[in-house]
Amino acid sequence: MENVLERFLRYVKINTTSDENSETCPSTPCQLELARLLYAELQAMGAQRVRMDENGYVYAELPENCPDQPVIGLIAHMDTVDAVPGRNFSPRVIEYAGGDICLNEKLKITMRVQDFPELDACRGKRLAVTDGTTVLGADDKAGVAEIMTVCERLLNDPTIKHGKVCIGFTPDEEIGRGADLFDVPGFGADFAYTVDGGAINEIEYENFNAASAKITVHGRNIHPGSAKNRMIHAARIAMQLHAMLPEEQRPEYTEGYEGFYHLTQITGDEENATLSYILRDHDAEKLEEKKRFILRAAEYLNDRYGAETVHVEIKDSYRNMREVIEQHMEVITRAEQALRSQGLTARCVPVRGGTDGARLSFMGLPCPNLGTGGANCHGIYEYAVVEDMEKMAEVLLALVAC
Repeated sequence: MENVLERFLRYVKINTTSDENSETCPSTPCQLELARLLYAELQAMGAQRVRMDENGYVYAELPENCPDQPVIGLIAHMDTVDAVPGRNFSPRVIEYAGGDICLNEKLKITMRVQDFPELDACRGKRLAVTDGTTVLGADDKAGVAEIMTVCERLLNDPTIKHGKVCIGFTPDEEIGRGADLFDVPGFGADFAYTVDGGAINEIEYENFNAASAKITVHGRNIHPGSAKNRMIHAARIAMQLHAMLPEEQRPEYTEGYEGFYHLTQITGDEENATLSYILRDHDAEKLEEKKRFILRAAEYLNDRYGAETVHVEIKDSYRNMREVIEQHMEVITRAEQALRSQGLTARCVPVRGGTDGARLSFMGLPCPNLGTGGANCHGIYEYAVVEDMEKMAEVLLALVAC
């Protein structure tokens, strides 16, 4: 049987970046390469009802060998974020003895302990790291590898008693669409867990309420030599609007339950400019206030520069799953017991982001999130702790066991 690390290193070398500008599902055809591979591997293992739909979702079932148990689902996403240029997925594994890690000697890229002090807790462990030019892909191929390892163990070891286990792998989670076309009735689980996080002792069942805001500014370009009282500079107005938003409510200044306005993209010139934001808050009313604040800022600028100078489009993305999970706390208790069985102390922490599980919970499938052993996701300093990935596979086995 293949171990977690071997699977992980195979999976992360497959480019599966998603594309928020695409209108297809999956958003990129490269995700289908991993989907087809997982489909074939599940079939070869002997899983039941293995299927892959036209949108790239992969499903399977592991038959029960212990009666009268709940049907538990395990879910991970196949895509990776496209936040870092480059497609040279070249992971390597190091024995970490402490200190800074040179990721790329030629490009002089180093992961420094002073920037990432949590590395100190990894002394004596193996770390899968990047070559400094792209993401590692532990988010969420660590979760995929852990679930696939559990599948093979359950299908080959009849001494592990368990109820029916449902498996799901989704595309496009990184662009907020992972649950869009998920077949909850066909999946058939009573409840599920996404395996898509960081520290392996963390249980997450509170996430941000989320929205996006796209702001378009229409200006008037005049030759700068004769622009006085005539030019309406779109890019400068866009910067003015950004400066009006509370500086202390930016991601780099917030933590825990604190929400934020996050500028994800800005483009513009004298004639036209656009700003794209994601808005986040665990408190639904505070998120609504953020929306109102942006609208008031736009109204002020329109009063100053003319009607229709600034246009705001706000879209809701997902809600805090806590209001669903609180009605099914036995799902959290089960996860806590599984972690304790492996010598880990469970911590329930809020997700400062989103998860397929939030959407799925509101679709009728209670679905908190568990960690994978990955860290520093969405950047070149992403890494995964091999021993933690191995431990998480054991936690998942305990989670589904009778």
